Amino acid sequence: MLKTNVYDMSGKQVGEIELSEAIFGIEPNESVVHDVVKNHLANCRQGTQSALTRAEVSGGGRKPWKQKGTGRARQGSTRAPQWTHGGIVFAPKPRDYSYTLNKKARRLALKSVLSAKASEGNILVIDSIQVESPKTKPFAQFLGAVGAEGKVLVVTAAPDANVVLSGRNIPGCQVTFANLINVYDVLNSGKLVLDQAALAKIEEVFA
Repeated sequence: MLKTNVYDMSGKQVGEIELSEAIFGIEPNESVVHDVVKNHLANCRQGTQSALTRAEVSGGGRKPWKQKGTGRARQGSTRAPQWTHGGIVFAPKPRDYSYTLNKKARRLALKSVLSAKASEGNILVIDSIQVESPKTKPFAQFLGAVGAEGKVLVVTAAPDANVVLSGRNIPGCQVTFANLINVYDVLNSGKLVLDQAALAKIEEVFA
């Protein structure tokens, strides 16, 4: 049975909560995690790089010198790839790098990284993450009070503008929501700070 402490925003322990074995207690599958992270990074690529081939570079219509008799190598155009200002060989063109993975693999990967975080003791459950107004200093004090410093992923149950605005200027801090949590963000964080309602939502969806 997995249990973890529940804290309030001042860092005081207010209770304990049981974590779902099906989500936080499995043996991590590193191969699937690697596949999902690679997929996430590929899907993030814009694919907007573009260069001109020799057919698209302007100029070069005239043969620079005659074919024979000059002692120089034969050339047909000043826009061939070996010339300065020439076209690019196999020039990159805009393309879509995204591809899909099956749902079971993505779920297994998320459970794997959550289980790894739980086994390392890097999951902090907060009874309720709420801020009255978007202020960075109180939010930074909250993170310090609960021992979440460095790279932190804060997860709330639903979008909260005040929490997002309060955390976005803190170096290493990222705020997301229970329905948007993904493998890359969890893996890239040192501490995972979960609102208790967000934890319930995650367990409801993925258990």
